[in-house]
Amino acid sequence: MTDNNFIEFKNVGKVYPNGTVGLENINFSIPKGQFLVVVGLSGSGKSTLMRTINRMHDVSSGDVLIDGKSIIHYKGKDLRNLRREIGMIFQNFNLVKRSSVQRNVLSGRVGYYSTWRSALGLFSAADKQKTVEALQRVGLGEKLYSRADQLSGGQQQRVAIARAFMQDPKIVLADEPIASLDPLTTDSVMNDLKSLNDDFGITVIVNLHSVPLAQKYADRIIGLRDGKLVYDKMSADVTETDLDDIYQPGYGEGKIERMTTTAPIEGVVS
Repeated sequence: MTDNNFIEFKNVGKVYPNGTVGLENINFSIPKGQFLVVVGLSGSGKSTLMRTINRMHDVSSGDVLIDGKSIIHYKGKDLRNLRREIGMIFQNFNLVKRSSVQRNVLSGRVGYYSTWRSALGLFSAADKQKTVEALQRVGLGEKLYSRADQLSGGQQQRVAIARAFMQDPKIVLADEPIASLDPLTTDSVMNDLKSLNDDFGITVIVNLHSVPLAQKYADRIIGLRDGKLVYDKMSADVTETDLDDIYQPGYGEGKIERMTTTAPIEGVVS
């Protein structure tokens, strides 16, 4: 295994119990420390692909390797340790809304504590200080004791990024993290993800609908259509022809953003 094969997909397929094909014969590798964006319309397989990395979805065929080790049969302690090293950021933030920002961010450390200590909130002073630093990184240091439901959507997403940072992750997965945010907040969230990548060498994988945002932030862009890998290029090399291979006429209402704006597309869900 080399750094160029940090995450590997080998002939990966996913078929759901109802017969829907989520992924078909996916083959590619992700180098350590890369900022990868996966683009495609809803139903293209973006979320399915991402969730095979932290085993939220099992594959039906093929293999997924991280650091040269197959993860598809991980159970128990091996699976817990895998997920401890993979931060996950969701479109809907996935915070405990009635809990404080501090408690939500500290939940990123639960994988390092026994169940009873984390349930009682018995976190170390060092981890509480790390929470302050994580919030300062995303510009929310003053919100430490606020309730999560008192924050705006963009602030809640940045709390989720701080929570992922608390895991000391090797990988961060972000599934449509800016789908419901305004353009200004979108840039803040994407900049926070990019700083995790640049400052700490964390491998970041983001699912997006917006090609302009993908080109702005990604080292590399992968395109999916109907569960198949359609293209795989460095972001500077993506062309209109590449986009046409994915976003063909007749794929739902409304077109994906092209390269004329950096604003997030409205009314699109993952």
